[in-house]
Amino acid sequence: MMRQWSRGAALNLEDTTMSATDPLLAAMKADEHREIGGVQVDIAKAGNVRVKRMIYPPRFNWDANLKTVIGTDMCMHAHVGFMAHGQINVQFADGCVVEYKAPQFVSVEPGHRGYVVGDQPAVLIEFDFEGETVDRLGIPAHPHS
Repeated sequence: MMRQWSRGAALNLEDTTMSATDPLLAAMKADEHREIGGVQVDIAKAGNVRVKRMIYPPRFNWDANLKTVIGTDMCMHAHVGFMAHGQINVQFADGCVVEYKAPQFVSVEPGHRGYVVGDQPAVLIEFDFEGETVDRLGIPAHPHS
């Protein structure tokens, strides 16, 4: 299943505003809160690991929303955690597409670009070691690389 990558997909951040009625989208205490390319990120430090809640809005895709912000063709970070709400598909350089639909554990190797599927925000609870996630967790390269 391939998806067309829209260059000008408009994001409606109202679709992911903090919600008192949905605890996954509710405002929360965090060590850090930021928004990057339409993705809301809440970060808490727990020892040497960061625990992150990442809220991806409907219509989010890497090419339109983060590629120019980050400055790479593909996301070069590993993602390990739990898809709590919605669906994100990731496509690797070889064309392989992996679907992550809640509820599901997530382990994504570096070298991918992702996009939200459907009209609901996707909420990923992620654990990372900043730039050391791949080494510290022993994440292998994508098997089709």
